[in-house]
Amino acid sequence: MIQFNLEFVLEKPELPLELDRLLVSFLKASLESASPKMFEQLYDKRRSVVKPYTFSYYLPGAKFKDEKIYLRQNKFSMFFSNADMEQTIYFFNGFKKILHQHYPMNGNSMELVRIKNVRRKEIKDPEIIVKMQSSLIARRHDVEENRDTYYVYDHPEFSQVVKENVQTLIERLGVDVSVEGFEIVPIKGKKIVATIFGRKVDANIGIYKLSGSPELLTFLYRTGMGGRRSEGHGMWEIVY
Repeated sequence: MIQFNLEFVLEKPELPLELDRLLVSFLKASLESASPKMFEQLYDKRRSVVKPYTFSYYLPGAKFKDEKIYLRQNKFSMFFSNADMEQTIYFFNGFKKILHQHYPMNGNSMELVRIKNVRRKEIKDPEIIVKMQSSLIARRHDVEENRDTYYVYDHPEFSQVVKENVQTLIERLGVDVSVEGFEIVPIKGKKIVATIFGRKVDANIGIYKLSGSPELLTFLYRTGMGGRRSEGHGMWEIVY
């Protein structure tokens, strides 16, 4: 199981506050440079395509002010994981193509300077302790009212809503794995307000216990869990 750690150097030590837009744009540009056909399959505007990947990022000394993120130094890291091996190869080839090129971003630029392949832990147990690397979005959609409700870790339906999100992900990706026995229990949960493409929603970070079959947990380790995974949410790492 591979995770890519992408290291960037910035022209100026600052990033836009809506970092999700920037990094999604970077991923799309990377994939398109490697495979226009795969790019069209994943990002076809005529239909909603579920992506089997997630990402998070590390921003050293980040301070949020005036629609910008100011960093302690002019570099940051992005962590990318994908459950689809074919897509993983195309993304990797795209990252290599864009390596050492300046990627513009409104008066600044970022340069991918290093790609690391990091092997992740193998999951053999039906119960693990994890730490969220990017915020977990637990969302329930009301089709009749076309309205979303977001749940935080201390809500009595939190675990059920995350399970519903996982079930929807599995069904839409056509993966043969069962959600039976899945549960998420907060150990040290924390509510935050996440900005998702300009919209603020309740989200969750912290440490949680996950239960489920090793096959299911491995799948979620690769794809992330919850809503908005492919926009920088729902990625986690194993604590023990």
